[in-house]
Amino acid sequence: MGYIYLKKSPSLNRHSRKPRRILSAVFLSLGIFLFLSAVVPIVQFQFEYSLKFNQILSPLSSRFSNPGSVLGDTNTDFTQLSNWFEKGSATTTNNPNFLSLDNRISSYSLSVPKLKIEKALVLTGSSDLKSSLIHYPQTALPGQLGSSVIFGHSVLPQFFNPKSYLTIFSTLYKLKQGDEIFVDFDNIKYRYLVEEMYEVAPTDLSVLEQHFDGRYLTLITCSPPGTYLRRLIIKARIVEI
Repeated sequence: MGYIYLKKSPSLNRHSRKPRRILSAVFLSLGIFLFLSAVVPIVQFQFEYSLKFNQILSPLSSRFSNPGSVLGDTNTDFTQLSNWFEKGSATTTNNPNFLSLDNRISSYSLSVPKLKIEKALVLTGSSDLKSSLIHYPQTALPGQLGSSVIFGHSVLPQFFNPKSYLTIFSTLYKLKQGDEIFVDFDNIKYRYLVEEMYEVAPTDLSVLEQHFDGRYLTLITCSPPGTYLRRLIIKARIVEI
């Protein structure tokens, strides 16, 4: 008796395809969400805030701007303040009122009530923006004639955490004229009011210059938040408490 073997055609199981389609749709939606969560805040900043700031004073440096990337030079570690300027370019005007720092005055604190930043650590002899705010060397100390220049790191605004130094200046752009900033330095509390906000190119070092007609505070971070294209400058003047 002979036998004939017939290969059965695989049946199309529509039910087995459905989970795959759902999974594909989930991953696609997640990708779109992550893309928009990165791009929308930058675009929103450009339209709502950046246009309100003063005109940029000089063109962008090719070192900090990559035409193929909205984030600028992503290969440089900008959590290190030493990488924020081209080598040999980060010099400041000598301040005759600048006091040599000793071990007793190696740090102080900064508070911005509107942004819920409370007594953030400012170090005077460091360049690591992951662990603190940085007081730029050879700029005036708080309370002295001139401008105390403080650098801080920023990321996309949705990740802002006032207790994390990687995100601490992410919402600095929300400050307005008249907002308060407090500095506790050497057991003395200083109060500053925001006077001016503007953006500059990464190569513009005029923000480090010292003018001795008053006592100022300058806060600097990257702009738009989450990119390295420009620098956001917040200028404040000391007032009576």
